[in-house]
Amino acid sequence: MSEKNRQKILASEGKYRGLGAWTEKDGITFSAAAPSKEPVSLILYRKGTEEIAEEIPFPDSGYSGVVRTLKAAIAPDKYEYNFRIGQKVVVDPAARLVTGSPVFGDRAHRGEHQRRAGFVKKGFDWKEDQKALRIPYEDGILYHLHVRGFTKQKNSRVRHKGTFLGLQEKLPYLKELGVNQVLLMPAYEFDEIMREPGCGTSLMEVENQKGGRINYWGYVPGFYFAPKQSYCATKQPDVEFKTMVRTFHENGIEVLMEFAFPDPLNMNMVSDCLTWWVQEYHVDGFSLLMNQEAANQLAGNPVLRKTKLLSGYFPSDRIYPSGRGHDFRNLAECNEGFKITARKLLKGDENQLSGFVDRVRYNPKDSGVVNYITGHDGFTLMDLVSYDKKHNESNGEQGRDGAACEYSWNCGAEGPTKKRMINRLRLRQMKNAFAMLLLSQGTPMLLAGDEFGNSQQGNNNPYCHDSELTWVDWSKEKSGRELTDFVKKLIAFRREHRILHMERPLLGADTLSCGYPDFSCHGSRAWYGAFEYQNRHVGLMYCGMYAGTREFVYAAYNFHWDPQTLALPNLPEGMAWSLRLDTADTKGDPETEGNGLKLIQGREMEVPGRSVRVLVSESLPEMKKTKPSDEQKKTETEIISE
Repeated sequence: MSEKNRQKILASEGKYRGLGAWTEKDGITFSAAAPSKEPVSLILYRKGTEEIAEEIPFPDSGYSGVVRTLKAAIAPDKYEYNFRIGQKVVVDPAARLVTGSPVFGDRAHRGEHQRRAGFVKKGFDWKEDQKALRIPYEDGILYHLHVRGFTKQKNSRVRHKGTFLGLQEKLPYLKELGVNQVLLMPAYEFDEIMREPGCGTSLMEVENQKGGRINYWGYVPGFYFAPKQSYCATKQPDVEFKTMVRTFHENGIEVLMEFAFPDPLNMNMVSDCLTWWVQEYHVDGFSLLMNQEAANQLAGNPVLRKTKLLSGYFPSDRIYPSGRGHDFRNLAECNEGFKITARKLLKGDENQLSGFVDRVRYNPKDSGVVNYITGHDGFTLMDLVSYDKKHNESNGEQGRDGAACEYSWNCGAEGPTKKRMINRLRLRQMKNAFAMLLLSQGTPMLLAGDEFGNSQQGNNNPYCHDSELTWVDWSKEKSGRELTDFVKKLIAFRREHRILHMERPLLGADTLSCGYPDFSCHGSRAWYGAFEYQNRHVGLMYCGMYAGTREFVYAAYNFHWDPQTLALPNLPEGMAWSLRLDTADTKGDPETEGNGLKLIQGREMEVPGRSVRVLVSESLPEMKKTKPSDEQKKTETEIISE
């Protein structure tokens, strides 16, 4: 390039506005952290190429702490950039776009100028979408997915497989299922090629010879401000991501993102990053995989006060010492407590009943709670009922990776089987798991593909596989229709009954003086839950009066292998119990009688082994009024107080 052309780019000392590149009316201000005494320069490239248009030294006088600033009079639509610090070309850690890696897992040698920072296009039309949806935690149905893996498989029936646009094409499916929130595994720019040497196995050696193994999940440091280019079907990652979010919002579905921030942390950068995604991309919330004390600091950030923040545990009494002073409950804990207890009880372990009941009703006042039985890390739901141990041989780490115990049970055979009885039992167990999850307070989180029996062949840590093993297997959608229909029905049932998803804790007390508590436990005797060490069955009743209705819901859980009998508490006069859901029913719906309801007669009900039954009270004004017995004359309050 001639000296005459070089003089067209005017540069001067800039004013620090934050790390990265900031577009202004008369140019762009760049800020680079360079604590060493090495020289720092701005490399400008012709957009879309590795051709260097100009390299401009940062002025020595433009320091803010250890950050240097430079302002260049350039148009953002014509250039891309990098920094040169000493002799090394560095991609801006705060780059709003990163180009040069359009193909996921491309192991080709990357030159020092192949990956470059870019600029976000201004003027996106958000239409009516001006803010996050702010769906209350108690109304959420959260769906956890990997952007690439969700639609990459050949049977996904989308045109743009493995991309944000492909995810958008699956909106009708998600809406039909009943989902109103999606949680994306890392979808910011990260290097999926792991450069570290292998562990001495032939598979890993082969992969390393190709330039590194794949980190499919992406829980690694990355360029946190930039959407992942290889998850895009277009050449504009920022526009494609915004279009996806806008379309999801138009359909009443929130978009949340997972971020992995390893120590040491730059808290200013983390705060700026999350704020950027909220303001620029209208993202509804974040799952924070980071130091818990740092996450607690973010919880106090007023800019994020109306943004959902999920973490392992938020000490709300410390964060809100005087009580939560704002209406929107934006914090939520997302820990393993529910998962472990539910899994143990599902497989029939002893001494889990009391803990499970505590988890079912757990719903903190000042923060939400996200419950899950499966997640990206560990067995899928199908594998949870199909394998007794992990099968991670293909990871090439001699089985040393992944959780040692999944609290799983294979139902009688390890892995796939043609035995009909085992497969029916596995289906019932998966229905039981969904019932445990969707009948609990808080926000239920489903793992993508669990609703039709997606499997990862017993691998509980497939972080290094970008293949059919980890892609959601849509070929199972037809054979898994019974399970999918059951999940849809459960989600609809949950929404229909407000008492199952309240915004406040259930107290287990009669605070309305109506004769019934909001939540109660029942064993072989009504109002007396039996939580002995060996017991695996309990009836949980919810009084809808505390949610503004007159209905009652009774969830009967039996995780013993033999049938068990549970007592049914008296209902108000003119009401009777009807069976709405039954995981032991092979027809998909409970059998109905002439009036369209399957009524439960008597004061008790037998629940088949390893099954869940859900009853709902029905008003039957035509029922014949009978003279109550002496036992029935007791008010429910009197019985409770005994």
